[in-house]
Amino acid sequence: MTNRRELMKLAAVGGGAVYLSGLAGCARGIAPTAAGARYEDFYFVQLSDTHWGFSGPPNPDAANTLRKAVATVNALETPPDFIVFTGDLTHTTDDPGERRRRLAGFREIVSALKVKQVRFMPGEHDAALDQGAAYKEFFGETFYSFDHKGVHFIALDNVSDPGARIGQEQLAWMKADLAARPKDSPIVVLAHRPLFDLAPKWDWATRDGQQAIDILMPYPKVTVFYGHIHQEHHQMTGHIAHHSAKSLIFPLPVAGSQPLRTPLPWDPANPNRGLGFREVEAEPDTGLYRLQEFGVTRA
Repeated sequence: MTNRRELMKLAAVGGGAVYLSGLAGCARGIAPTAAGARYEDFYFVQLSDTHWGFSGPPNPDAANTLRKAVATVNALETPPDFIVFTGDLTHTTDDPGERRRRLAGFREIVSALKVKQVRFMPGEHDAALDQGAAYKEFFGETFYSFDHKGVHFIALDNVSDPGARIGQEQLAWMKADLAARPKDSPIVVLAHRPLFDLAPKWDWATRDGQQAIDILMPYPKVTVFYGHIHQEHHQMTGHIAHHSAKSLIFPLPVAGSQPLRTPLPWDPANPNRGLGFREVEAEPDTGLYRLQEFGVTRA
């Protein structure tokens, strides 16, 4: 992936933010697989918190932001291996019919993405009011796992329970899923809420998240990517690195920086402030995840 590395160097010079994590997720000097082939470098794109259906002063351009994000991703010079949306695809509504209309509208817009493999996860705005029933009609199961080029991905649902829990059934599934993996497997966990207690008063926590972290602790190569807090944040729990993603609708304040968790005001002079998505480049041979943050083009 030499060309991509060179592109990332140029992006860094041009003002793009690149975060280097040598902490888990991909291992330095991974041994050949059973088939004799080494794990391949790859990259994917994480988008989060699109809140399709939102309208209000925090983003007067809300009807267009998701489409612009899709166009921005489609314009990437090198297509990603896959794209994942880490929750809050739509904005919450008490009306079950409107919830389904928003899910359908979101699905139609993102169908324009040129990457064939697009994965979805719910956020509490999509799933908490009906325990994920409408979400499942459009996108299938709310938690699952998959493998990609030697890395094992686990998508957790910590939103369908309105109490912000993963739940014992899913935790048991997660434990069994991991038990089938070698202890040194590179593992990526995808979640909507943070698994650790970032700001419980603001709902920036998972009530049984520590149980999930305890299940992950015996595995030395784990990285977690999540959304929900509408900003970048990087946290360690032991050897596990947690990285949050920006939102595509409006930014939220830093935890505890103000009394209420209200969106930051819209700035017409800088409408892209705090919004964006990220590339995640996995390099198993160096043990690094390179995270490059992109803003949304508002042409």
